[in-house]
Amino acid sequence: MGMRDLLPEPLIGAGRAGFRLYGMATAGLRPDPDFLLIGAKRGGSTSFYYALLEHPRVVPLFPSANLIPKANHTKGVHYFDSNYGRGMRWYRSHLPSRFSRSKAARRAGGQVLAGEGSPYYLHHPLAAERAAGDVPDSKILLILRDPVERTFSHYRERVRSAAERLTFEEALDAEKGRTEGEEARIVAEPGYCSYAHEHQSYVAQSEYARCLRRWFEHFPASRFHILTSEEFYRDPQQACDDAAAFLGLPAVPLPSAGRVWNPAPKSDLGERVRRRLAEHFAPHNAELERMLGRTFPDWTTA
Repeated sequence: MGMRDLLPEPLIGAGRAGFRLYGMATAGLRPDPDFLLIGAKRGGSTSFYYALLEHPRVVPLFPSANLIPKANHTKGVHYFDSNYGRGMRWYRSHLPSRFSRSKAARRAGGQVLAGEGSPYYLHHPLAAERAAGDVPDSKILLILRDPVERTFSHYRERVRSAAERLTFEEALDAEKGRTEGEEARIVAEPGYCSYAHEHQSYVAQSEYARCLRRWFEHFPASRFHILTSEEFYRDPQQACDDAAAFLGLPAVPLPSAGRVWNPAPKSDLGERVRRRLAEHFAPHNAELERMLGRTFPDWTTA
């Protein structure tokens, strides 16, 4: 056991606060992110992000896990969705400094990159416009999952967190009433954070074409690298190699690339509700295929 393992939680908390204050004080020395991983929620973005961090030329956010006991590297800061009111100094306080980038580049033998992954960015109505205004040169990564499976996984994550008491079908039926007017309010009141829009939008967050269209309005298509979670888990090394090439990095072996973060226990989805969801998503998936010029053979069909 190291010294950091003996630190009491209040001291650890104080340390985190100190890191953030230091990060804000040095925000001018912290370049914009090279990439944003914008989603999708429950789509494998956490596993994908941590796999990319194994690349020697991808560096973590600040502070890195080796500075905070019993912590993983931070994945995202939810700036362009829920924390936009904190301002760019706060956002940049999470990014590695030019000095740490230079040090990492010397160690890695080439330029290093940094980025963050906040899966609500895809669905949030203002995130794309905000990102385009503040970090216009960032590249965009997106990992999508079979919308039927993503929807069910999202619901089960809420149940595990003791935040959802309805059955799955009841939650599907309640979604429209729960979320009605919330997106319009977010747009009208930019500081407003909607629990229902972020956490109870099980179906809406799987309507990828509608969500992605906003991002295409603000970033050119050439700035996007889009893969599916099925592709990633089938061949994580190849998926990471492709992402690295898109980011301008060489392919390197990533020994833990297939590790699953935030796993959920398997649970069967009834055939009737599966068919209901497949029929709902069919036109949305068809529109996504037209937008991207590709098909999704691994996804549930009606």
